[in-house]
Amino acid sequence: MAQKRKLLDQVRDAVRLKNYSYRTEKAYTQWIRRFILFHQKRHPEEMGRDEVEAFLTHLAVTDNVAASTQNQALSAVLFLYNEVLHKPIGSVDVTWAKKPVRLPVVLTKEEVSTVMHHLSGVSLLVIQLLYGGGLRLAEGLRLRVQDIDFGQKLLMVRDGKGQKDRTTTLPDVVVPGLQAHLCAVKQLHHDDLQQGNGRVPLPTALAKKYPNAEREWVWQFVFPSKRLSRNPWGDDETWYRYHLHESTIQRAVRKAAQRSGIEKRVNPHTFRHSFATHLLEAGYDIRTIQELLGHKDVKTTMIYTHVANRGMLGVRSPLDTL
Repeated sequence: MAQKRKLLDQVRDAVRLKNYSYRTEKAYTQWIRRFILFHQKRHPEEMGRDEVEAFLTHLAVTDNVAASTQNQALSAVLFLYNEVLHKPIGSVDVTWAKKPVRLPVVLTKEEVSTVMHHLSGVSLLVIQLLYGGGLRLAEGLRLRVQDIDFGQKLLMVRDGKGQKDRTTTLPDVVVPGLQAHLCAVKQLHHDDLQQGNGRVPLPTALAKKYPNAEREWVWQFVFPSKRLSRNPWGDDETWYRYHLHESTIQRAVRKAAQRSGIEKRVNPHTFRHSFATHLLEAGYDIRTIQELLGHKDVKTTMIYTHVANRGMLGVRSPLDTL
């Protein structure tokens, strides 16, 4: 008789069946482990809504976590009960963490140019795409060769936030540098194939449907890692070439901002905020910007109206009229 898989292994199986990202898998398993430890290692089968509510309230009241953190914990625990244990617990009544209303940090066009002046190579290309197409950092690093349409000047963002695909703009300025970069990446891929490697991880369903696709050029990452590594989702000893780690670009941007002397909290996501704000200032429709950013609700996009130059009403301070 086959031994029943451990709970967290069952969670991983369910996450992969849903084709969720590896980041989601890690987050869910970490929160479920934390939920179990909070209740002195009791098995979730023995617990229910009361224990879930106690855990989530503790996060908000005692641990003082952010609202987004508490929501992630809720999603993880609900996933456990709905998809793994098949014991839905319905709605929960907890003390919710207060979600702060903060305006995004936005750079002026001159500041964007200044920071980019202190970037080079792959880091510069990545930031140019983040600012030029409004990408999240993870979306930029997950781009594959086939996601770039030089003919139509489009970027295809696959499996973005909320597991949605969308298209956005490919800036003319970045095309020559990006094409030269892809030539170097193609040579790297050729060398990998010669050494018996050349594989990239594919979404679970695609990997099963197209078992040879992992070696094909069109599936390679645009910004590959310098080192090969094991597949965290697999049990085999196969080596894969993943994309660059986010920390590589984060460090480069932090150093560039410091050299620029800009007294703002600058990180890669700042360029996505700046993309949206500058489009708004240029007179583009809020719905168009919403589509380019991949926002589910236009209310999320509307936050940029508060940081656009002079605001949506073009208000001028009375001090300037004296």
